[in-house]
Amino acid sequence: MNRLKEKYVKELKPQLQKQLGLDNVNAVPQIKKVVVNVGVGKTLKDPKLLEAIINDLKTITGQMPVKTLARKSIAGFKIRENQVVGLIVTLRGRRMYDFLDKLVNAAMPRIRDFRGIPAESFDGRGNYHVGIREQLVFPEISEESIDHVFSMEISIVTNARQDDRARELLKSMGFPFSSEQTK
Repeated sequence: MNRLKEKYVKELKPQLQKQLGLDNVNAVPQIKKVVVNVGVGKTLKDPKLLEAIINDLKTITGQMPVKTLARKSIAGFKIRENQVVGLIVTLRGRRMYDFLDKLVNAAMPRIRDFRGIPAESFDGRGNYHVGIREQLVFPEISEESIDHVFSMEISIVTNARQDDRARELLKSMGFPFSSEQTK
């Protein structure tokens, strides 16, 4: 079993049940999926850059990304209908816990001038969203091998209905929230 999932099942779930005052162990919040989204607007002209981004995203997540296509043409943005405008990866199960473990313990500490992630990035339904400015923070990506630096948005979807419960779940899993914003 994955290190983070094992910690959640054996230690964190009973601790959260007691901390949140829940009678049923199945009512304890848990992470359902992680969605990694990359916009590829600047690379529309060069298919080699798109392939490089696909390969980097596949290396980071361990799963092949799905191309998102434009639904209609927008002349002002120079986008045509059915043109690739983004890449998305949805992680569940073992890959999700592997990715979260890598994100919290390897990638976030490598971010320059990192002081924690913002605690107010919850959406009101218990889901958390965080942006990563460059893929270089992940240990699998070396600076010599990259063709194009891209940013990504990571959405962590939980079954917690309230932000405070989801915050406690993520905090117990080791997410480094910034201290100024949690007061």
